[in-house]
Amino acid sequence: MQGTLGLVCDPLGGLVELPCVFRNANRLGDRASGDRDGFGGITFAIPVDEVIDVMGEIGREMDVRYRETAGGGLAATPTGRRLAKERLYQIKRSDA
Repeated sequence: MQGTLGLVCDPLGGLVELPCVFRNANRLGDRASGDRDGFGGITFAIPVDEVIDVMGEIGREMDVRYRETAGGGLAATPTGRRLAKERLYQIKRSDA
Protein backbone atom coordinates (compact mmCIF):
# COMPACT_ATOMS: atom_id res chain seq x y z
CA MET A 1 0.00 0.00 0.00
CA GLN A 2 2.87 2.35 0.68
CA GLY A 3 3.83 2.16 -3.00
CA THR A 4 0.45 3.47 -4.17
CA LEU A 5 0.26 6.66 -2.14
CA GLY A 6 -0.78 9.54 -4.37
CA LEU A 7 -1.46 7.34 -7.40
CA VAL A 8 -3.27 9.31 -10.10
CA CYS A 9 -6.68 7.99 -11.12
CA ASP A 10 -7.36 9.30 -14.62
CA PRO A 11 -9.90 7.02 -16.31
CA LEU A 12 -10.67 7.81 -19.94
CA GLY A 13 -14.17 9.20 -20.13
CA GLY A 14 -14.76 8.27 -16.51
CA LEU A 15 -14.54 4.56 -17.39
CA VAL A 16 -12.07 2.53 -15.39
CA GLU A 17 -11.21 0.31 -18.35
CA LEU A 18 -8.27 2.51 -19.39
CA PRO A 19 -5.72 3.00 -17.86
CA CYS A 20 -6.91 1.83 -14.45
CA VAL A 21 -7.36 -1.85 -15.31
CA PHE A 22 -3.73 -2.04 -16.39
CA ARG A 23 -2.56 -0.20 -13.30
CA ASN A 24 -4.55 -2.54 -11.09
CA ALA A 25 -3.04 -5.54 -12.86
CA ASN A 26 0.41 -4.13 -12.16
CA ARG A 27 -0.54 -3.59 -8.53
CA LEU A 28 -1.64 -7.23 -8.36
CA GLY A 29 1.90 -8.26 -9.29
CA ASP A 30 3.21 -5.95 -6.60
CA ARG A 31 0.76 -7.51 -4.16
CA ALA A 32 2.10 -10.99 -4.92
CA SER A 33 5.62 -9.71 -4.24
CA GLY A 34 4.41 -8.15 -1.01
CA ASP A 35 2.90 -11.44 0.08
CA ARG A 36 6.20 -13.18 -0.57
CA ASP A 37 8.01 -10.48 1.36
CA GLY A 38 5.61 -10.83 4.27
CA PHE A 39 5.94 -14.57 4.38
CA GLY A 40 9.71 -14.14 4.13
CA GLY A 41 9.75 -12.05 7.29
CA ILE A 42 10.30 -8.67 5.60
CA THR A 43 8.50 -5.92 7.48
CA PHE A 44 7.78 -2.28 6.71
CA ALA A 45 8.68 0.49 9.10
CA ILE A 46 5.27 2.21 8.93
CA PRO A 47 2.30 0.30 10.42
CA VAL A 48 -0.60 -0.36 8.04
CA ASP A 49 -3.04 1.77 10.10
CA GLU A 50 -0.78 4.79 9.65
CA VAL A 51 -0.44 4.11 5.92
CA ILE A 52 -4.24 4.00 5.58
CA ASP A 53 -4.56 7.29 7.49
CA VAL A 54 -2.03 8.94 5.17
CA MET A 55 -3.80 7.54 2.11
CA GLY A 56 -6.98 9.28 3.27
CA GLU A 57 -5.09 12.52 3.84
CA ILE A 58 -3.49 12.39 0.39
CA GLY A 59 -6.86 11.65 -1.21
CA ARG A 60 -8.46 14.65 0.48
CA GLU A 61 -5.62 16.99 -0.49
CA MET A 62 -5.07 15.68 -4.03
CA ASP A 63 -6.14 17.98 -6.85
CA VAL A 64 -9.64 17.02 -8.01
CA ARG A 65 -8.40 16.47 -11.59
CA TYR A 66 -6.56 13.36 -10.41
CA ARG A 67 -9.36 11.82 -8.32
CA GLU A 68 -11.20 9.59 -10.81
CA THR A 69 -12.81 12.57 -12.51
CA ALA A 70 -11.26 12.05 -15.97
CA GLY A 71 -10.26 15.71 -15.79
CA GLY A 72 -6.49 15.28 -15.67
CA GLY A 73 -3.60 12.96 -16.30
CA LEU A 74 -3.87 10.62 -19.29
CA ALA A 75 -7.61 11.27 -19.56
CA ALA A 76 -6.93 14.91 -20.45
CA THR A 77 -4.54 14.19 -23.33
CA PRO A 78 -5.86 14.58 -26.89
CA THR A 79 -5.68 10.81 -27.42
CA GLY A 80 -7.31 10.14 -24.07
CA ARG A 81 -10.23 12.40 -24.94
CA ARG A 82 -10.61 10.84 -28.40
CA LEU A 83 -10.60 7.31 -26.96
CA ALA A 84 -13.14 8.32 -24.34
CA LYS A 85 -15.50 9.70 -26.99
CA GLU A 86 -15.13 6.55 -29.08
CA ARG A 87 -15.83 4.31 -26.08
CA LEU A 88 -18.85 6.34 -24.97
CA TYR A 89 -20.20 6.19 -28.53
CA GLN A 90 -19.82 2.38 -28.47
CA ILE A 91 -21.69 2.17 -25.17
CA LYS A 92 -24.55 4.33 -26.45
CA ARG A 93 -24.83 2.20 -29.60
CA SER A 94 -24.97 -1.03 -27.62
CA ASP A 95 -27.72 0.41 -25.36
CA ALA A 96 -29.90 1.32 -28.35
